Amino acid sequence: MKFLFESDTWQEIYESIRKNKLRTLVTIIGVTWGIFLLVTLLGCAKGMENSFNRLFGDFATNSVFVWGQSTSIPFKGFQDNRRIRIKLNHVEKIKNEIPGIDFVVPRYERTGTLTRNFESADYTVFGDYPQLNKVQKKNLSFGRFINHQDIDKKRKVVVISEEVFKQLFKKEEEGVGQNLQINEISFKVIGIFKAGQFDREDSVHIPFSCFQQLYNVGDNVGWLMITGLANADINQIEKDTKLLLKNLCKVHPDDPRAFGGFNFGKEYSKMTGFLKGMQFLTWFVGIATLIAGVFAIGNILLITVTERTKEIGIRRALGATPIMIKRQIILEALSLSLIAGTLGIICGGLVLIFIDSEFGQGDEAVLVNPSVSIPIVIFAVICLAVLGTLIGMIPANRATKIKPIEALSDE
Repeated sequence: MKFLFESDTWQEIYESIRKNKLRTLVTIIGVTWGIFLLVTLLGCAKGMENSFNRLFGDFATNSVFVWGQSTSIPFKGFQDNRRIRIKLNHVEKIKNEIPGIDFVVPRYERTGTLTRNFESADYTVFGDYPQLNKVQKKNLSFGRFINHQDIDKKRKVVVISEEVFKQLFKKEEEGVGQNLQINEISFKVIGIFKAGQFDREDSVHIPFSCFQQLYNVGDNVGWLMITGLANADINQIEKDTKLLLKNLCKVHPDDPRAFGGFNFGKEYSKMTGFLKGMQFLTWFVGIATLIAGVFAIGNILLITVTERTKEIGIRRALGATPIMIKRQIILEALSLSLIAGTLGIICGGLVLIFIDSEFGQGDEAVLVNPSVSIPIVIFAVICLAVLGTLIGMIPANRATKIKPIEALSDE
């Protein structure tokens, strides 16, 4: 390793580059472009991944929604077009009988008139359980969400969105602890939340037990939000849930219309699959371009070796060993590769900073914090060093085969 610190070693590399400026520049651009593409595309892919994570960060993505519709096939004495209602007692049966389920959250939705002092407007009123805050986390600005005591005691409490607060309350007022009316019945505000991607800005949440009394829905459920465990097959959970509900509601097993559903987990898998495909394509394009650039370095050095035949012959005649000639050529290839790689990483980083400043700001940003992790950069540099060393061995081996007498007689 001593030769790495010798000035003569680097002087020879410098002279070789200086004599072939244009050729060396073109070669470096090829490798720089490869590493630039790799860094930039990986950074953009990461930005898209961050955008998806922010979009679905507070939502249990391994979920499915199921609701009752109307039958299309007569069954056990019942005619078709019978309206199907999911009941509260179905919830525990689904949770206990279907494997892989984490939460089963019953929900209901109706329009309600909210009034405070002289302000009044129609909003969407949801009847909910505390489990909703586990599968669809509420970004609470003040107060708390519904708890189990609210359900058991049928408390008249409400959690409102910031938009509802702005419309019904004055700016200097504290919403939590204040009263408002829903359909002329007084409720106490216990929390204020900022509407997320899957929230309605004009929505309020009250305990499901209180919702039952307010809207006289009995033990009916509007729809079920079913969340599977992390390793559970949400597609199978959807099939098993609908089949169990058909059995409980006396619906024909092959009836396709009785229960509607939206498999959020399936749609989310499609999006994550797209991201993985994009990352694979990025690695493929970047590395392929990188290899092409490194091969260009090898070709340039082969030409350089041919042009330096007499010089190599003189060095051999003066006592230079084959290993000395070989390591000089390999070091030159490695140096060019690392110089080009460093330039590519710097240029790619600058482009990602520009993309983040121009397109990565705000709630609607498509690319959120596009960046490349340090381990990936180190891995890319190591790959570049290995490829540069390997490709440098081709002209190096050719240089060691030059015999001093033949080289000196070469014109």
